[in-house]
Amino acid sequence: MAIILDGSSLTVEKLVAIARDNEKIQLAPEALERIKICRAMLEDKLAKKEIMYGTNTGIGEFSEKILNDDQVKEFQRYLIYNHAAGIGDPAPIEHVRAALVGRINVHAHGNSGCRPEITLTMVEMLNKGVTPVVCQKGSVGASGDLAPMAQAALLLLGEGEAFFQGEQLSGAEAMRRAGIEIPGLQARDGLAAINGSNLLTAMSVLHIYDMERFIKQAEIAAAMSIEALLGNMKPYNTKLHELRGFDGAITSARNIAKLVEGSDLTTGKMKTKVQDAYSMRSSPQVIGAARDAIAYARSQVEIELNGVGDNPIFVPEMNLTLTGANFQGSPVSLPMDMAGVAITMVCVLSERRLNRLTNPALSQGLPDFLAHEPGFYSGLMLSQYTADHLIVEQRILSAPASIQSIPAAADQEDFVSMGMNTALKNGQILDNAYGILGIEFMAAAQAMDFRQFTPGKGTQKARETIRKHVDHLEVDRPLYNDHNKMKALVKSGEILEEVEKAIGSLG
Repeated sequence: MAIILDGSSLTVEKLVAIARDNEKIQLAPEALERIKICRAMLEDKLAKKEIMYGTNTGIGEFSEKILNDDQVKEFQRYLIYNHAAGIGDPAPIEHVRAALVGRINVHAHGNSGCRPEITLTMVEMLNKGVTPVVCQKGSVGASGDLAPMAQAALLLLGEGEAFFQGEQLSGAEAMRRAGIEIPGLQARDGLAAINGSNLLTAMSVLHIYDMERFIKQAEIAAAMSIEALLGNMKPYNTKLHELRGFDGAITSARNIAKLVEGSDLTTGKMKTKVQDAYSMRSSPQVIGAARDAIAYARSQVEIELNGVGDNPIFVPEMNLTLTGANFQGSPVSLPMDMAGVAITMVCVLSERRLNRLTNPALSQGLPDFLAHEPGFYSGLMLSQYTADHLIVEQRILSAPASIQSIPAAADQEDFVSMGMNTALKNGQILDNAYGILGIEFMAAAQAMDFRQFTPGKGTQKARETIRKHVDHLEVDRPLYNDHNKMKALVKSGEILEEVEKAIGSLG
């Protein structure tokens, strides 16, 4: 069944289904009616020569330039041309698909003033698999993602380029093969297609989804390492965290305890320290703080997904045109900067547990560097080097983009969100995070192999899943293949899926 876009009920999960799984969409009938009513209002105002930004005026620094009737007809074409000014490799198809969904959902409110044909053409493009080729870089995240969205809007003119059925084609050819009529652009249509932070928001939605799955896997890795290091289990009693009150920490503690349930470590048979190092016993507080940060980012991103991110905005019931800055990306870029920092923080914690697994002074009797003949073999010594390289890169990438404004457009646009930079670096942060956590998983599985006791049901299932992809390190071998396999495994979410099948859903 098609996912209905009505302007107010789009979620992270729905957008992921459309962008990644090619779920079909449908514009709600009431949304189409709102679009028609708004367009009728705009055309009436045009006929009465009412001044409306970006419709019968120039844009940006040229907003005081009034256009004549002939210019109004042609202005939208040149608006799209001069804004399609990005650079770099094409954005992933899933990012562009998600951005188009977000733009349709803005139009669904009936406050954008474009013709219904514009919105319906975007719906058809998504359903028939025509995805504009869009350069990844060039947006400053204010006035929306103008450069990439304008490149996408070229298809509405039968221009630009598109991916269709595995080929990169001219926009005209892709639309022809898909059987989609070119709507062209009339007054307001072009600006209504581009004037929102839709691509950076779309990327943030996909990142939020992936971050939430990553956090659960971080809890699995933590549980494995804690078990392998003979951790004291008292810090994972949810009562401890309920007394403080942070939801994320309560959930993380519950998950770690659930993963280790059934282990000899929970029965008192194993001798443990009175207190473990912070990288072990504060895992619920740290991972929990990341959970809370990402939950906040999700709430802000979903508000943006269902809001009217456009300029100008038309209010038919009040016969009103409002100009403002609802395209500004800061409400998304700021919480997403924090979400990226949260992932980096969890990675730093992961690397510290990796250190305890491999460091003979800290590993609770495990072989030096988890090697079978320490000194002759080096075991996982160099795996920590790789994790450390990635950690430093994470820290560099975690500098916030939302404070990096550079004025543009002759200082008319003198504060911009740089939210596209946030989105791009969050993709890199996640990519590194899969590698860092993959290395901890590999080390924790190696360490568990050395222990002679019954592990928890959840941690055992995680180890079994890892062993389907990476063998126990009996003798030294080149580790880059193992590292890359583990990175791919974490990215796939297979460990999480198998563990949840075994012990039930993690919170």
